[in-house]
Amino acid sequence: MKLVIVKDYQEMSRKAAELLAREVKNHPQTVLGLATGGTPVGMYRELVKLHQEEGIDFSQASSFNLDEYVGLSSAHPQSYRAYMQENLFRHINLPQEKTHVPAGDAKDLAKECARYEEAIREAGGIDIQVLGIGNNGHIGFNEPGSSAESTTRVVQLTQSTIEANARYFASVEEVPTQAVSMGIKTILGAKKVVLLASGEAKAEAVRLMLEGEPTADVPASLLQLHPDVTVIVDEAAASQLGVAAASSEDKR
Repeated sequence: MKLVIVKDYQEMSRKAAELLAREVKNHPQTVLGLATGGTPVGMYRELVKLHQEEGIDFSQASSFNLDEYVGLSSAHPQSYRAYMQENLFRHINLPQEKTHVPAGDAKDLAKECARYEEAIREAGGIDIQVLGIGNNGHIGFNEPGSSAESTTRVVQLTQSTIEANARYFASVEEVPTQAVSMGIKTILGAKKVVLLASGEAKAEAVRLMLEGEPTADVPASLLQLHPDVTVIVDEAAASQLGVAAASSEDKR
């Protein structure tokens, strides 16, 4: 795992966007694995800027999102489809029909999960997967205890995750308790992985991911099993790191 420590959230966002843009520029038909939540918003803002100011062309690319809340339609303002439209899709030339988000309101969720896995396979797999990390070490919505062999499935969200996401809803009671999420095996199937973390609240999870043993108790630590992972963190998120921080690629 390659560790890159930067000064702050803005620099983390810029570095991540440059990495993705370089991938798309070098391989126009790149299949992007995309994440939601607070962490990647700045990265998406930077990608939009690169598209508008430097002409980064997404017209041949495609994307698959990590997850979606169960019970929310794509039109729901708190759905992850709506998030992606607002933060990225409507600002760049990525064809709408090539953007994929699980259908959280599918009548048959098991069938939807199988369909999503098949769609990823038919696309040739994900070339570069963007991840955030939860305070409890989750990636996607793979909560602690998720198997390394898990694929796209319906997951039960922990109370801590529900409470962390309540800021996007009118009340904690409105936060869905389940989601459709790519599994650990699906994520590890990506050719490259980029994980972003910012702020002191993520410091312990980052330490366990990088310096602990690979364990299902800290799903992000299972990324140690992947051959090409870049972890971009700001100084606050890196504050609990020891040896790993001292040998990081980029410390400012």
